Amino acid sequence: MLTNKRFGKAAAIALALAAAFLIATLCFGRHYLTLRDQSGNLYARYPMEEGGTFAVTFIHSVNLYPLTDYYEIHDKTIYVEATKYEAFGAGVQTELNPGEVLTYTDDGAMLITGIHQDRTGVSYLVGTVYDHVLTVNGTEISLRDLCGRNAKVIFNYEFMLF
Repeated sequence: MLTNKRFGKAAAIALALAAAFLIATLCFGRHYLTLRDQSGNLYARYPMEEGGTFAVTFIHSVNLYPLTDYYEIHDKTIYVEATKYEAFGAGVQTELNPGEVLTYTDDGAMLITGIHQDRTGVSYLVGTVYDHVLTVNGTEISLRDLCGRNAKVIFNYEFMLF
């Protein structure tokens, strides 16, 4: 009989701990856009909800024009939605895929929309000569200042407590 009482107490304690963890998760957990190095160490995290957006701008190494990739969170996945660039160059898209649309911005840049390709785990190698700039939650962040020159930065969308 004593064993059943101990088991009951242990089960009650385990249930209470599980409930406390669930409540803490619901109250304090949230999703973040995370930037990590190759070893998984966290450079930074930015609160981001479903439908949230961010962009990365850098200078194209060949033609020396800015290029911006625009991302959006859908179903807890990072999707590239659009790319803006001013001139063709090595590695720059020259043909449209099904569903993509090419338009020109007021400043004459090319804007490809309708891309919607999964880019979870997308990475950038921060420039040594020119910076990469992250725009998130209305703020521009220098990846060179945040991560250092030549750093490989991996972007993910993660749920974290606190």
